[in-house]
Amino acid sequence: MAQRFVVQVHDATRLHFDVRIESGGVLRSWAVPKGPSMDPGVRRLAVQVDDHDLAAGEFEGVHQGRRRGTGAVIIWDEGTADVVRDEPDRLSIVLDGHKLAGRFELVRTGGTQWILVKGADDHARRGSDVAHDQPASVRSGRTWQEVAALEQPTR
Repeated sequence: MAQRFVVQVHDATRLHFDVRIESGGVLRSWAVPKGPSMDPGVRRLAVQVDDHDLAAGEFEGVHQGRRRGTGAVIIWDEGTADVVRDEPDRLSIVLDGHKLAGRFELVRTGGTQWILVKGADDHARRGSDVAHDQPASVRSGRTWQEVAALEQPTR
């Protein structure tokens, strides 16, 4: 049965992409510094972080006044995720989103460190950089920089 996935761009201490997969009533989450790739030859570091509640996947705006996790957030992509394989060190999913589609694998390399890689399927685009080429939110059409500028507190 397909679950929801969301990828948020988050300008926190360092800019990164939060890849979140719905599972068991929460969003399993990984911080991916360079963002997902549609090129099966590209491997991306993915650091597993604490699960988030489902409402976290709806947020687009600026987190303010919190000790960590502040900064602008956009919903970069979203859609359905069909979990094909879920083992302690490997998660295989098929995504159907606006920007990401097809098979992806998350493979644990140790501790909280994982690698995210696109499967070599009909959706693969070798040589592409979807994170760079399509920077805007699928909901608002704004980049994280535009969200940050619009929601700056006035002095």
